[in-house]
Amino acid sequence: MDRDSFKKEVYNIVSAIPRGKVITYGQIAYLIGRPQNSRLVGYVLRGVSAELNLPCHRVVNSQGRIVPYWPEQKAMLTAEGVLFRENGCVNMKICQWEFMKE
Repeated sequence: MDRDSFKKEVYNIVSAIPRGKVITYGQIAYLIGRPQNSRLVGYVLRGVSAELNLPCHRVVNSQGRIVPYWPEQKAMLTAEGVLFRENGCVNMKICQWEFMKE
């Protein structure tokens, strides 16, 4: 898979994340058939143009932690009804997107 194809696959999955749900970088990597490339998913999302209007705020790490240098992310998720635990992480048991890989 070339770089542009990888980016398109990541963008397609991110665009499908329902409001009020989150998914992890690793899950996106798994869904596009590259389970070892979760860090690359994060790198791709870091460079997404705002013009694409992708809900990148719905992507968190495997523990439900949000991006430390993006304070708006928590407010955006909270506005969608995403629940957080006392430790500041998303409650993954309740808010993780249950997708089906075909």
